[in-house]
Amino acid sequence: QVQPVESGGGLVQAGGSLRLSCAASGRTFSSHTMGWFRQVPGKEREFVARIWWSGGLTAYADSVKGRFTISRVNAKNTVYLQMNSLKSEDTAVYYCAAGEGLRAGLTPITYSYWGQGTQVTVSS
Repeated sequence: QVQPVESGGGLVQAGGSLRLSCAASGRTFSSHTMGWFRQVPGKEREFVARIWWSGGLTAYADSVKGRFTISRVNAKNTVYLQMNSLKSEDTAVYYCAAGEGLRAGLTPITYSYWGQGTQVTVSS
């Protein structure tokens, strides 16, 4: 079992940067695919980025490609989301999630463990 805990959210001006961190408890962190999702009120939770358990393969939503970077340090049980060139439309609650290997894809239902979320607000 893996329990993610997000941190690093906050208020930033458009064009600025933030780095989100997700520290996950559990001895099986290194075998889990980790994902970042985001959600705004009244909308479904949407995929942002994913990194495989080995860290060797990543995937991004088209809306963040080239601006966001996902990475992980298995020795620290931590995954990061570096967000650059932030836009007002990036404002959302960001969630970290852990899924089982190849079964963890681009949809929330494929992830088993979720953090509580961290608010990111981008002012224009």
